[in-house]
Amino acid sequence: MAVEVVNYHGVGRRKTAVARVYIRPGSGKVKINGKEYEDPIGYFHVQSFVRHAFEPLEVTGTQGQFDITINVSGGGLSGQAGAVRLGLARALVAYSEDYRKILRDKGMLTRDARMVERKKYGLKKARRAPQFSKR
Repeated sequence: MAVEVVNYHGVGRRKTAVARVYIRPGSGKVKINGKEYEDPIGYFHVQSFVRHAFEPLEVTGTQGQFDITINVSGGGLSGQAGAVRLGLARALVAYSEDYRKILRDKGMLTRDARMVERKKYGLKKARRAPQFSKR
């Protein structure tokens, strides 16, 4: 008889990046976009992004207790790291409600709504007007 392993799921968004994060009790393997990584720095390239993305595990003291599968798309590495962070926090809450207070107090369950402001016609950027010329 096969034992069914339960996946816990969380979706995170940041800027234009979307991350779908699945966790299951395991040995701490990390799989990002179908590729397994010993150290997620192989995907994010910058240690600060890795620290930011996996901060919910550090705060709850669950490093190495879950196998993590992440599908992330859109945006840049900074936005993707923020999306993974929110998705991971939501997946941990789905796993155990006990983590909700810890993660909420650290602000990890809050969606960061800041987006790039759109460019307006007649301007060079969102707010930058063309240089004024007197003559």
